[in-house]
Amino acid sequence: MKIKVLLAEDEPALALIIKESLETRNFIVLPCKNGQEAFDVFVSEHPDILVLDVMMPVKDGFSLAKDVRKMDKKVPIIFLTAKSQTLDVVEGFTIGGNDYLKKPFSMEELIVRIHSLLGRITTETKEKQIVIGKYLFDAVKQTLSYNNSLETLTYRETALLELLIENKNEIIDRSIILKKIWGDDDFFNGRSLDVFITKLRKKVSLDSSIQIINIRSQGYKLIC
Repeated sequence: MKIKVLLAEDEPALALIIKESLETRNFIVLPCKNGQEAFDVFVSEHPDILVLDVMMPVKDGFSLAKDVRKMDKKVPIIFLTAKSQTLDVVEGFTIGGNDYLKKPFSMEELIVRIHSLLGRITTETKEKQIVIGKYLFDAVKQTLSYNNSLETLTYRETALLELLIENKNEIIDRSIILKKIWGDDDFFNGRSLDVFITKLRKKVSLDSSIQIINIRSQGYKLIC
């Protein structure tokens, strides 16, 4: 199956380069010139993944992502940004983004990240349910259930929680987490890791026997 990519980019030259590059690799690309147009296309076309420029006319990438998340908690979102401010990166992840690329970037890097977020480079095909405290975690369906409540996780939340569970009651070095899930342990990825840890803590907060603790200057430990 071809991967359907919604591309929201208001720079015509860059948008054309991305579109043509992806199409030569068997992607279907839905190009949009602003955030409002992109939202309308998202509603009508149901893309597999969104690649959104942050700075766009009519509706910016962050506002678009917020509107998308009201309708779909699971579809992966990659932000394209010329900004490198820590707060911008953190805001992107906080509102539901899964990844970001700083301009300029290589097409190969974008493609690898698309495949990674969609899980197309993994071979998980069977059910993978794990009991953690009073929760039931399904790594394939990317869900976390507690009694009668069910919460959908993003790809990166799923990967992070799975890694913590695999190393339960042991310290996982920050650099190992970052390199395995983010691909690089640079400063900005480190800040986004902190955001995702905070999200996971909230999601497992209904069971007081579960803790995700920060071991200063080392990493994180899941206690259960």
